[in-house]
Amino acid sequence: MNYSIKVYKQYFNFAASHFLIFKDGTREPLHGHNYRVMLRGEANELQSDMVFDFLDIKPIVREVCNGLDHKLLLPKENPQIEIYTSAENINLKTPCGANFSFPSQDVLLLPIQNTSAERLAIYICAEIRKLTSARFNFKFKSLEIEVEETPGQSAVFIYKEQE
Repeated sequence: MNYSIKVYKQYFNFAASHFLIFKDGTREPLHGHNYRVMLRGEANELQSDMVFDFLDIKPIVREVCNGLDHKLLLPKENPQIEIYTSAENINLKTPCGANFSFPSQDVLLLPIQNTSAERLAIYICAEIRKLTSARFNFKFKSLEIEVEETPGQSAVFIYKEQE
């Protein structure tokens, strides 16, 4: 049997800036979004008559969102970007020749290839899976994360456990 929960709260959000690097080396202008996150998790069996307690999953999603809030999100795994870090600044050069320098405390270097909504959904899914496993020794059979960039415009990542 399959069971699922869906969680979407007003406070599952974060405001962040980013830009995409395209395959040809061009980039978007630096800009920001007010992102919203939704979660759908599946399990084969119920534990204590639940897939996962809402009271336990909500703080995890909120924690992951809060970690992204009010940051410049940069993809540290993008081979087209040169990133130089110091204690005070994150400096980067893009393939189009643009050079940026940002205060370190304002930047979050993410282990992703680009800062698209799709890649952010992958990152958020990995963080939620890590926290639910570490704190509750629980693994969803599948975990779907939707990242809404603007109202009516979102990307979805679906993780499925190997059987």
